[in-house]
Amino acid sequence: MNLFQAIVLGIIQGLTEFIPVSSSGHLVLAQYFFGMESSQNITFEVFMHLGTLLAVLIYFRMLIWDLIKSLFCWGNNLGGEVHRKNRMMIIYLGLATLATGFVYILFKDAFESAYANPILVSIMLIFTGIMIFCSDYVSNTATPASNMGFIKSVIIGLAQGLAIFPGISRSGTTLSVSLFCNVKRKDAAQFSFLLSIPAILAANVKEYSSLAALDSAILHLYIAGFLASFIAGYLVIAVLIRMIQAANLKYFAFYVWFIAAFSITYILNS
Repeated sequence: MNLFQAIVLGIIQGLTEFIPVSSSGHLVLAQYFFGMESSQNITFEVFMHLGTLLAVLIYFRMLIWDLIKSLFCWGNNLGGEVHRKNRMMIIYLGLATLATGFVYILFKDAFESAYANPILVSIMLIFTGIMIFCSDYVSNTATPASNMGFIKSVIIGLAQGLAIFPGISRSGTTLSVSLFCNVKRKDAAQFSFLLSIPAILAANVKEYSSLAALDSAILHLYIAGFLASFIAGYLVIAVLIRMIQAANLKYFAFYVWFIAAFSITYILNS
């Protein structure tokens, strides 16, 4: 991998982590077309996720700060109901994260082996397209994420767990399932972004030994990819939130179907 490839992969990660097209699927296919060894895939992808994690933390810094403050505000003043709703949001995020971890533990080997199978990843992109296409036709509701309930939060978390499989979009899955669970569109978007924080942190903790053992000679490539991922990710968040509220995700479905069809055709004929 050279510097140009690292930056391109970082941009791909930043753009596709949040838009519902599967960042992992795109990275697997891009690395296949670049001729990179599959053993490099997971460690490099996890490092790129740090860039998108930083983008979420900075973009939602005020919302995250409000959630943290609510953990320490238990009075019955005028803001008491707001703090209660924020605490419920934290509980739902926690339950969804636990559900995601449960799925990963059960299917870890299957998830990781898929990184070496670009055909299977392409098929999963088709599934992603179907899911986000259907989500645009779910009517917007007035149910905030803070009122979604325990069962729905677990369902969303289980869906995110399945999205660890490359080719299945994490953001597309959590957004679509949240909408199918009657969470209003803006809250579904915020919940999806916030839910990415513990998922990305967990992935980096799991790969800590690999990251710590990186050869210093290639560290600059990882840093370049990280910065490209952060910048691209930060720029795309606001645009995506507006598209979710306007029910315009179907255009991404057409895109992933095209990428899947092109990749399958190319791989089978190469």
